[in-house]
Amino acid sequence: MYDRKKLDDLKVSFEKWEETSLQKALTQMPERREEFVTTSSEPINRLYSPLDVADLDYAADLGLPGEYPFTRGVHPTLHRSKLWTMRMFAGFGTAEETNRRFKYLLEQGQTGLSIAFDLATLMGYDTDQPEALGEFGKCGVAISSLKDMEILLNGIQLDKVSSSMTINSPAAIIWAMYLAAAENQGVRPDQLRGTIQNDILKEFIAQKEFIFPPEPSMRLVADTMEFGAQKIPQWNTISISGYHIREAGSTAAQELAFTLADGMEYVRWGMARGMDVDKFAPRLSFFFNAHNDFFEEIAKYRAARRIWAREMRETFKAKDPRSWLLRFHTQTAGASLTAQQPENNVVRVALQALSAVLGGTQSLHTNSMDEALALPSEQAVTVALRTQQIIAEESGVTNTVDPLGGSFFVEAQTNRIEKQAYDYFRRIEEIGGVIPAIEKGFFQSEIAEAAYRYQREIDLGKRNIVGVNAYVEDKPLNVPILKMDPDGYERQVSRLNEVRKTRDNGRVGQTLDRLRIACEGTENTMPHIMECVHAYATLGEIVGVMKKVFGEYQESTVI
Repeated sequence: MYDRKKLDDLKVSFEKWEETSLQKALTQMPERREEFVTTSSEPINRLYSPLDVADLDYAADLGLPGEYPFTRGVHPTLHRSKLWTMRMFAGFGTAEETNRRFKYLLEQGQTGLSIAFDLATLMGYDTDQPEALGEFGKCGVAISSLKDMEILLNGIQLDKVSSSMTINSPAAIIWAMYLAAAENQGVRPDQLRGTIQNDILKEFIAQKEFIFPPEPSMRLVADTMEFGAQKIPQWNTISISGYHIREAGSTAAQELAFTLADGMEYVRWGMARGMDVDKFAPRLSFFFNAHNDFFEEIAKYRAARRIWAREMRETFKAKDPRSWLLRFHTQTAGASLTAQQPENNVVRVALQALSAVLGGTQSLHTNSMDEALALPSEQAVTVALRTQQIIAEESGVTNTVDPLGGSFFVEAQTNRIEKQAYDYFRRIEEIGGVIPAIEKGFFQSEIAEAAYRYQREIDLGKRNIVGVNAYVEDKPLNVPILKMDPDGYERQVSRLNEVRKTRDNGRVGQTLDRLRIACEGTENTMPHIMECVHAYATLGEIVGVMKKVFGEYQESTVI
């Protein structure tokens, strides 16, 4: 993109500047530290120029917004036409409590639901199972049957609001409950919009909320992909998630590489099922973290779009341009929030959210300032939502598309992260692919090493965290903490017992038996899961049938 003679002249000028102006300035005022690095511990140069992006090909590497390779955005007008969907991750206690929070957030201007489930639900247990003891409603809402889902969504127009559900191993079952609740409301399948996370590979890599071994787990994901493509055309059946990989301690490049590697593995499984890639790829979506390093995060999102477009078009031979689009949701970094001086988290979240918007996100969740202490209070979650609204309405950053495109620094960082991602793709392929790499502990070891390095930098004072190891105050916390209904657990268990008592238990047994037969065979399990859910079989009962067929996964120790 640059004239070679002018680059040579610039190099001479740059060297002269270093010998004169720069050297004089450093003599008078030395720099604050010997090395400047990103949050991922990548070195940052003092200055960036066309010399750092000399080989940039505008058409091949950048292009125009809404056109291949989509580095500058998946839509020609991006947020000038439509703002991102504002989703506040919400869920605690009973379905009744969370339903009230949903309605409050929608009244405050939230434009999409994002449902958090408690640990028992995430692990496929009913609230009253012994394994679930003590976990009721603590990190999300408890959903044990269709009855809970009906209460959770009561009074919410599911044909008007899109819903995102953070559920993985039992994703097919919870999705079936959502679909059944919508059906009972009279909403047609083609009217539903939303996303199930359903990213089981990420669970094996980072979050560890798995139930079944990798192969049957991937079969269930493929079942949802196939069922969604046939029945629920506007639903994203996987949200391929780097968020939890980053929360586990990965670098930005690891988050990007491991997430896209997972995404490509899901594409392979869909195609192996016999599905046309262009029938399901347009409904794949992504979920990224927005961490503290402002420019590194923006570069990560831009590199993600370019890599995905290239791989879908060239490696997987997708013909439909919609299959080339990497559409993504962003959540600000929970791991960056501090219990010390929690008000500082408002600033952290604002900067992280701004990087997501400048990076071209389609959907955004902003964490609340009190989340290092407890589930967010109503006051804190309102401030978090207002943060998005101020960025959207007052900052001016939505007035143009990809405003940092062409920045020597941002383009150099985009190229650097892309190169690191391809290095990881090569290493994963040498191991034998994503699942063998999981089983050999490759991803886990890489993340652990990055997390250890980052924490050591903090412990040694090489990296400052305001309020933690810099500008520390010895003051008592004065932040209102959310209090849940103390009678919620008893009410939940009572409702669950009532469901078991009043349903047609003969029908439940029949549907569970048909599901078992389907699991033992090769047919799609989703229609049978739908039957079980409509009969008010519980989450624990359905998962129990699957465990008997698929078994349970025990992770190997990696040394």
